[in-house]
Amino acid sequence: MKPTLQAYDELQRAYDHFNNELFDGVLPDCLITLQREKQTYGYFSPERFVNSQGTRTDEIAMNPAYFAVCPPEEIMQTLCHEMAHLWQHHFGKPGRRGYHNKEWADFMESIGLMPSSTGAPGGARTGDKMADYAIEGGRFLEAYESLMTDDYRISWMDRFPSREKLMAAIANGTTDEMAGDLSIMGLAGISVEDGEITFEPGERPNKSNREKYTCPLCQANIWGKPGLNVLCGDCDTAFEAAN
Repeated sequence: MKPTLQAYDELQRAYDHFNNELFDGVLPDCLITLQREKQTYGYFSPERFVNSQGTRTDEIAMNPAYFAVCPPEEIMQTLCHEMAHLWQHHFGKPGRRGYHNKEWADFMESIGLMPSSTGAPGGARTGDKMADYAIEGGRFLEAYESLMTDDYRISWMDRFPSREKLMAAIANGTTDEMAGDLSIMGLAGISVEDGEITFEPGERPNKSNREKYTCPLCQANIWGKPGLNVLCGDCDTAFEAAN
């Protein structure tokens, strides 16, 4: 299958499955997109798209930078988290922009996901930036297991994955199950040897095509195009590119 069709078909398949299993099939169709929003697993944007006939549809965005370094369960949690926002937009009363209110939190808990500001037990149930965790024996885990027993997988992921997520996994010692998959995928900037995951310097793409330069004497910083040759106006010293 062509990569575009395969990637989006897999996400649509998961959406339809959870819609039927957790939302009683009431959610309308939406447009699922892949977006690299920094430090964001995903987001919901109501009525973000419109077609040539004037029909509007909501957007659920998923961040592929997390696909390689998150367990599949966590990716599906993100999808259901955003589906709960879509449900509230159509059938409930959303809070102010970005705020996860009590109605949303109660609904999340009803589908087997516990809202938590920390992503762990004990976190706040409502707030601006919210994560969640799966409730043991809850509806989400049951629906997730039934999806995975049907030979489901996410096939395509960003070769430049979320570094902060992988660093946290390394710090917490939870990378053992990741190592084999990461070694096969050969993700840029990551080295896997004997189950140990390390970063390789200089492999991240320069998205802005700008480099940071620092004056070695007064420590002033500037940003500019690669290969820039400029003197510090305070001490007449050449700026050096940061490595």
